[in-house]
Parts: sequence; C-alpha cells; structure tokens
Amino acid sequence: MRYSLRQLEVFLATARHENVTRAAADLAMSQSAASGSLRELEEQFEVRLFDRVGKRLQLSELGRQLRPRAETLLEQARAFEQALAGEEVMGRLQVGATLTIGNYLAVAMIAEFRRRYPGAEIALSVANTATIAEQVARFELDMGLVEGELNHPELESSHWRADELVVFAAPDHPLARSRGLGDSALRQLPWIVRERGSGTRQAFDRAMHGLLPELEIAMELQHTEAIKRAVEAGLGVGCLSRISLVDAFRRGSLVPLKVPGRDFSRELYLVTHRRKFHGSALGRWLDLCREQG
Repeated sequence: MRYSLRQLEVFLATARHENVTRAAADLAMSQSAASGSLRELEEQFEVRLFDRVGKRLQLSELGRQLRPRAETLLEQARAFEQALAGEEVMGRLQVGATLTIGNYLAVAMIAEFRRRYPGAEIALSVANTATIAEQVARFELDMGLVEGELNHPELESSHWRADELVVFAAPDHPLARSRGLGDSALRQLPWIVRERGSGTRQAFDRAMHGLLPELEIAMELQHTEAIKRAVEAGLGVGCLSRISLVDAFRRGSLVPLKVPGRDFSRELYLVTHRRKFHGSALGRWLDLCREQG
C-alpha cells in the first residue's frame, strides 16, 4: 500500500483545523513530522490536497473529493482494530445537538448510552441548527440532533420526534389569563426570541407567517434560559419548545398563552453525513435515539 493510516490521520486533522501546527498538536506529533507526512503523501501521488489561502490551508477540489473516503477508511480501520481486541463498542463519538435538545434531552440519553456501553466515550457539542449542520458536513461531528429543517446536499436528515413551541409570559402579565390571543394582540406584544439560524427561530417565523413584519422583536437571545429569565422579568413574551418550559410551568414562574390561530408544531431531526461510515458506536447511538424518539 502506497499510503499509511497515519498519513490519512494527518490529512484529515489538517482538513479540520486548516493548519498543520494545530493538526500536529491534535495528533500528539511534532509540526515537522506532520508536515513531512502530508508532503510525502502529496509527492508520492503527485497531487495537491490543499491550497494555501493566507495563513490557512484549504482543501483543494481533489482534497474535498477524497475527504469522505479517508474518513471512511479510518473509521473502518478503527472498527477492525476494536474487533481484533474484542471490543464491540469503543472509541470516541462526537455528537452535536441544538440548545433545546442538548440542554433538556441529550444528557440523559448520553447517560443511558454509557450505562449500556461503558467502553464508549461521547463528546457533546451544543450550538444552533446552522452551526451543527455545518460541523456534520465538515466531518467535525459524527451526527447531529437538530430542531430545524435542513436542505444540504451532503447531509441526510430523518424524522426523530415531534415537538411544539409554546408562547409564554410571566404569571402577572396582563394577558396571562386570556382565553386566546388573536393576530391583533400578537402585533402589540414585545417578543423575546431566539436568534436567526436556530431551529426554534425557524419554527417561530413559520408559525407567525404573515405577521412577521408587524411584530415587535424586542430582543434576540442565543440561550433558552436567558429568554426565560427575561420573560420572567416582564420584558416581553417568549416562544420556546414545550420541552424547555416544563419545570417553569410546574413552578408557576412562567405561564403558557393560548394562540389558537397559529400552528406551533414542528419536528426534531437526526442528521448524518451521506458519506459517513457508521461504525458500531454510531450505529448503537442512532438506535438509542430512535428508541427514545
């Protein structure tokens, strides 16, 4: 074989970091050893895998085409090594989740997965839907659990579970005991909502179709808890997943507002790369997700 698995590791780490020095640190190698490994790989096949853009190393067209194959080869090699060692589910799994899922669902799922498979490690990254999708597309994450709909040529999105948003206010809000809010009332409220790019904001915008230009968006915040605290303080009304509001509704620190004329239902999705190799750890994790969907 004219290439080594170590050369593939250097190639992929450089693709992730767009920098040989950081790739070398990630692999516990010297910078010179990593540079030499990458140079030997390119010279041996007389190809260029990266283009230099300023101080960054950006994948060439050939590099972009080969990256999924290199990811698959390494995953298969690790799976083979685990099988030789008699370890069915081992290794490190990189999972991404949007804020609602990461804060209110994923941690319990990770605890269950580690109970079933003590040899497996899971790292959880929490960000909005757009960021998680981009990280899965770049192979920085093995999969994502997201709240927003995606249309990405490299990603496969499948239904996971149903969810719904709820409009809510502080218990002393003038509309707290309203039997239902019509469009005229919605126009008069100051709204505290998630930022654009989040799945929650996507669902909110869809539910408020036809009203958006007339709504008063008082604040856009990136964190669910910050929105809840702002609404509790009387700064406006919010709209978040029911999953994130269960405890607040039970305590009475927030109350739901009825909006009968609007559809706040939505779907949560499992996202994977179309060309990602599904090793045993990823396969078992996806099985657990579907169990709890």
